[in-house]
Formats: sequence, C-alpha cells, structure tokens
Amino acid sequence: MGIPKTLLAMAIVLFPLAAAAQSGDAAYCKALASEYRKYYVKTSGHMVNPGPVDGNIAADECMEGNTAGIPVLEQKLRDARVNLPPRG
Repeated sequence: MGIPKTLLAMAIVLFPLAAAAQSGDAAYCKALASEYRKYYVKTSGHMVNPGPVDGNIAADECMEGNTAGIPVLEQKLRDARVNLPPRG
C-alpha cells in the first residue's frame, strides 16, 4: 500500500523547516555562549574567574552545536542581569 501521498507531502514540507529551526537554535546557543563568556567569566587582577562549572559546560556544548545548554545559559545570564541576545 505504501505511504499516503499527503503524509509524504507533509514530510517533504516540514523537514526543511525543522532543520532551519535547529540551525536557528544553534546560532542562538552560540550567541548565548558568547554573552556568557563575555559577561560572566571575568578577569579580576591577574586571575580569571572561570565561572560556574555548569555554565562553562553549557557554553562549551553550545559552541560545539549542542543546544541542550540553552536553558542553563539563559538562566545564568538572567541571574547576572545580562540581556539575552535576540532569538532568531
């Protein structure tokens, strides 16, 4: 019998949209990581404040394309009273 034509048509239309959403999330995640590193991880005198471990892991994940760190970075930036970058 096969796959119904309407289901196949929906898959063809929705697949590129899902891929675009994922790439948008990856770009947003990298922007969050950049803001986190810019504002949260600071230098003081001769020592660098490395920031909390969970934030650093989330930033590293984002820079590698893993968007799982988005909620952690959003919260860290909110806690530091830093405006979140636009989600795009």
